[in-house]
Amino acid sequence: MREARRLLRLFRPYWNWMAAGVALSALTILSNIGLMAMSGWFITAMALAGASGSALNYFTPAALIRALAITRSGGRYLERLVTHEATLRLLARLRVWFFERLEPLAPAALQAERSGDLLSRARADVDTLNDFYLRLVVPVATAILVVATVVGVLSTISGVLAAVTLGWLVLAGVGVPWYLRQRAAPLGERLVNTTAQLRTGVVEHLQGMEELLVYGAAQRHAENLEALSVRQVATQVSLNRLNGFSLAIVTLAANLAALSSLLVLIPLVNAGSITPAELPAWTLLVVASFEAVAGLPMAIQQLGQVLPAAHRLFAIAERGPPVADPSMPRPWPKTTPGLEVRNLRFRYADRAAWALRNVSFELPPAGRLAVVGPSGSGKTTLVNLLVRFWDYSEGRILLGAHELREYSAEEIRRHMAVVSQHARLFTGSIRENLWLAAPGADAAALESACRTAQIHEFIAAQPQGYDTFVGEAGVQLSGGQMRRIAVAQALLKDAPFLLLDEPTEGLDPATEHELIAALELLMTDRSVLLITHRSTGLDNMDEILLLDHGEIVERGTHRDLMQRARRYRAFRHRRQEP
Repeated sequence: MREARRLLRLFRPYWNWMAAGVALSALTILSNIGLMAMSGWFITAMALAGASGSALNYFTPAALIRALAITRSGGRYLERLVTHEATLRLLARLRVWFFERLEPLAPAALQAERSGDLLSRARADVDTLNDFYLRLVVPVATAILVVATVVGVLSTISGVLAAVTLGWLVLAGVGVPWYLRQRAAPLGERLVNTTAQLRTGVVEHLQGMEELLVYGAAQRHAENLEALSVRQVATQVSLNRLNGFSLAIVTLAANLAALSSLLVLIPLVNAGSITPAELPAWTLLVVASFEAVAGLPMAIQQLGQVLPAAHRLFAIAERGPPVADPSMPRPWPKTTPGLEVRNLRFRYADRAAWALRNVSFELPPAGRLAVVGPSGSGKTTLVNLLVRFWDYSEGRILLGAHELREYSAEEIRRHMAVVSQHARLFTGSIRENLWLAAPGADAAALESACRTAQIHEFIAAQPQGYDTFVGEAGVQLSGGQMRRIAVAQALLKDAPFLLLDEPTEGLDPATEHELIAALELLMTDRSVLLITHRSTGLDNMDEILLLDHGEIVERGTHRDLMQRARRYRAFRHRRQEP
């Protein structure tokens, strides 16, 4: 139940909405109980009065019945309105809370996670917690309030009647849910895990369809998804059967409570303690009170799904960020600092091989440095260390005269623009994706950046222009178009440091030359670190570092390296470039 307590603490800012929803739910059920009891008394009293020929004031009870009916209907409407408003506020709070804890973990602390599983946690598991307040907190809190009120009222008539009714209510509201909890908890956990696996598999099936078809694994993967789907349906059927059984037991308990109440009330009528007209009134009150506990078995069943979903979220959220900010971050220098790396060493795990070993270089303000080398030589690792995705193991990285660790990661990333080989676009319009780099930038600024990035003509040719929908992860655009939008984002960000990580990888020659031309404009008056496999653009670099197995094996300008550096020439020859 630790997850339930954590959820309640997380939702504390909205306790007033939650309490209002519970109060309205209790008011609605009490109004319905009162309506049933008063209606039973009124019908019986009218029949007895007609049979005996005595007079009866029917105006007061008729008005009270109307008032209770109006209160029940109005209370139900307001209860739905308030509880759903509270639920939506809680879900919004939960989504923002989870994203705020997820974002600092990327990419270092999430590299072992499957993207489909993270998506399932962020969407499906959060949606499952929709039931925590609406299907769990409200029914339980309402049942406690209503049962306490009903038992208190019954005790004024007969202590035995109150005790008997309480016993049947406890059986229906505690005993049945406890039994259901024992049987449904494993099924609920299985349903959450199976659903998560199914969603993860579907995402990976769609995203990796090309590879699955190439390797002939699409059919086998589809069969795995089918097996998960069958298991999910079977688990849901088992839960539905348990729920139907629990409802039958609650109904039986209500009927047995009515019979028990009659056995207690009839002697009271014979003794003259209550009138004959009150007999059906109190009996109906007892039966109607079971409305308060009828939803508890279902609530406990939901608990079996809510707690595993909450556990999956907290398992991610509880992870500490891989890079901790200093307690007193240093402010960014007023003038653009130089970057210096001294004897840098890094590895991903304590016993893993070194990804970088004794790497040293200087990047002065407005300087240009290129890092080349085969895949796995540590080039991208270097970029990730500079933007503080990971923390370096040994050595120093200096901004100006101060250690990189003395600045907050957010401050560093604010002053470093990255154009990656994997351009990341969010589902939305081109304009909204550009605004990620410069929130609220006007149309003129967006157009200027896109013209420089040589993407404006394409955007202008679209029917929706800058409001063109890019699709999930930019699926509506080509790789070159996505990368040019990334260049436009870097222009809008206007950061003093520019990190280019394989910006032309996978592009055709024509698109590559167009992008290089855009990058040349982007590199003006900025400190540039270029990670590349290609020779295009290296003529304009102040220095080139050749990395191999995490070490700098050769360094110099492109011309010098081509004349004297054997390994650099061999590397270019393997790439089949001049």
